[in-house]
Amino acid sequence: MNLSATAVVFAQPGQLRLERLALTPPGTEDLVVDISYSGISTGTERLLWTGRMPSFPGMGYPLVPGYESVGRVVAAGERAGLAVGTSVFVPGASCYGTVRGLFGGAASRLVVPASRVVPIADEVAEQGVLLALAATAYHAFDRPRGRLPQLIVGHGVLGRLLARLTLTLGGPPPVVWETNPARRAGALDYPVMDPDADPRQDYGAVYDVSGDSGLLDRLIARLAPGGEVVLAGFYSEPLGFAFAPAFLREARIRVAAQWRPGDLAEVKRLVEAGALGLDGLITHRQPAEAAETAYRTAFGDPGCLKMILDWRGTA
Repeated sequence: MNLSATAVVFAQPGQLRLERLALTPPGTEDLVVDISYSGISTGTERLLWTGRMPSFPGMGYPLVPGYESVGRVVAAGERAGLAVGTSVFVPGASCYGTVRGLFGGAASRLVVPASRVVPIADEVAEQGVLLALAATAYHAFDRPRGRLPQLIVGHGVLGRLLARLTLTLGGPPPVVWETNPARRAGALDYPVMDPDADPRQDYGAVYDVSGDSGLLDRLIARLAPGGEVVLAGFYSEPLGFAFAPAFLREARIRVAAQWRPGDLAEVKRLVEAGALGLDGLITHRQPAEAAETAYRTAFGDPGCLKMILDWRGTA
């Protein structure tokens, strides 16, 4: 088997190339997966692209981005436990030698431990790239302790998934704030409005997915006493808030980190059961060979909710 792949490589901030990379040989618990589709994240991948990603272990260039990939198993180690031909979701890989896998999913072929992948129904197909964001949204709820959102700030893919999951879990329709008129369309049974058009100041749970580090005071001002602001986006700048308004409301501020395996398993169950719909969230597609155009569109076009790269036919 050919143990190499065509991969998206960020050589340094703002510089992207498609490169042929040798893959780490698989072990007995590993899978070789041919990727069909990978998604482009406008959160973490944009920070990697611009060079504004905060430093953390493993950070550095050159790197292969991507943590939203779906494909099919083409080889399996004797202890991998999955059959050849299984469709899987892959939340990234690190199999490129000296090129960092951060998060390593944007490639035509991956070598990955079987324990990292999630088998999915063939019918899920390209929508499987959305499972990571759906799991991130579900994790933000902190079930069963957390309160479902009454206000969601941001109507990108993550905000839409938060709203859809709220309805799926039996909550009342949340209000969604969106400042960009181009992103207010596409709501399913919940209102989307400009923040200035919303007079309400008694929200019990506000979920922010905007990534705007300057919004915290404005959100605290909209809380009911004892209300909670959940920071479910990713913030590259320090956050701060005025103490007195937060004190008067006894406000709570909670940070939602990345999903856990149980979150992914639950949203997969909801999707495959038809309880959580993913239609209308993938708005743009490009062949992998047009990766540079795809990334620039994903990061620069407000009408692009989710861009996917089609790797089928790419060696």
